Amino acid sequence: MIHINKVAELTGVTVRTLRYYDKIGLLKPASKTEGGHRLYTNEEIKKLQHVQFLKKVGFPLQEIKHMLGFNEWDWSDSLKSQLSYVINEQENLKKIELSLREMINGIAIEGEESWIAIQKIMQLSSKDKEIQQYYRESVFKEKEIKLLEKVPKMASDCSDSLEWIALIGQLKRYMKDGPKATKVQNIIRRMEEKRLEEFEGEDEFLNKLWEIRMSPKQSEKLSLYPIDQDVLQFINEAYAIFMAEKNNSKPK
Repeated sequence: MIHINKVAELTGVTVRTLRYYDKIGLLKPASKTEGGHRLYTNEEIKKLQHVQFLKKVGFPLQEIKHMLGFNEWDWSDSLKSQLSYVINEQENLKKIELSLREMINGIAIEGEESWIAIQKIMQLSSKDKEIQQYYRESVFKEKEIKLLEKVPKMASDCSDSLEWIALIGQLKRYMKDGPKATKVQNIIRRMEEKRLEEFEGEDEFLNKLWEIRMSPKQSEKLSLYPIDQDVLQFINEAYAIFMAEKNNSKPK
């Protein structure tokens, strides 16, 4: 016979948990000492290993009790059902992950106004996805729809998207310095570098996308994160200054 404390040491299951398993009838000890301490045989330890495994793959204790208590239990059906549950949970967790990323990236844009970012994300998530898809297909050509996949996504964790989001957040913070400020122009320069890296030769697509971005209603239809109009106007002004200086610096 093996004392409960030794079983806990061997299996990593706490004494408290073993007592609870006894209480609910999941794992009864083989016997007890005169002092009331639970004693187990190798048979109970083997059953405990089964319990640990089934618990690890997500089965609740009451179901494990039934599974191990009936010789004719339909294991195949239970395992298929559990697999279906796990797949559904993965899908739900993925949705939660994307929502959290959207909120984190929204806060990166809005800065201290974190609640505004959360409200905007909540507003976006309530929109009809089918309507957004229809609008996308009605406005953009097939080639342009593929280019849309390269546009930064608020739920993305890729380095390109995160850099775009960070650049917009920085511009918003530096608006008080004006569009001509050196740090503002440095950000615009980096944006232009990224534009050339990712969308060189796609000016028609970018102009169309920016026109949509400048319209709150059209942006909403395309499910774009609602950047404040004063921020967009500031980007326009800063970019115009950048391009003017770039053109003036070219050799005549």
